Amino acid sequence: MLADWLTSAGLGAVKPVVAALVLPPMPFLALAIAGAGLARARPRASRWLVALACLGIWLSCCSGAARWVEESWLALPPPLDAAQRAALKARAAAGAPLAIVVLGGGMDVDTDEYGGSDLASVSLQRLRYGIWLGRQTGIAVAGSGGLGWAQPGNPAPPEASRMAEIARDEYGLPLRWVESSSRDTHENAVNTVALLHAAGIQEIVLVTSAGHMPRALREFRAAAAGPAMRVTPAP
Repeated sequence: MLADWLTSAGLGAVKPVVAALVLPPMPFLALAIAGAGLARARPRASRWLVALACLGIWLSCCSGAARWVEESWLALPPPLDAAQRAALKARAAAGAPLAIVVLGGGMDVDTDEYGGSDLASVSLQRLRYGIWLGRQTGIAVAGSGGLGWAQPGNPAPPEASRMAEIARDEYGLPLRWVESSSRDTHENAVNTVALLHAAGIQEIVLVTSAGHMPRALREFRAAAAGPAMRVTPAP
């Protein structure tokens, strides 16, 4: 993956720029510009290219198209069912060293009504499910997330610190572990695995959004291969 290569090459800070250039709508805008450039020499091809670019831009704005791409192109693991949750609960009750890890999904810095930055909606969804799963299974919960590569000068607290505040004050379930120095999914995995391995944890129940799970699962399983830690997806 390009993101992993940039991180390993010490170029993580340019990932937001690369993402802005290669993700929609930029490819379709480039197609539209190419089509416009052919307007005189190849008018018919020009019209087709511009039409395709407009269609691509429209589809990239549709949640239905995004869901179709997720379901068709990504190997999305299914959510945990009642039997799997019961099995996790029984293992936790028997003393198995497990931890639920909730990955952050971004911060909303424009929340003056709270007197400062707050979790973005996707982060709140992940946190809510992680806490619910913790109550269902009796497994302690960890939060992972710092300030992203695009937020180096942001005075806001790290994401996992805000997660810990909300978990404690609004859900009444304090996080057992807080990993707040990571800047991307790769660092989420490396830092969290190191933190939990030192605490004797042998299995991670990984909570993140379904569309993010394939990449997160790959990163966590790679980081956990050394200490032979098991990673169970809980999208």
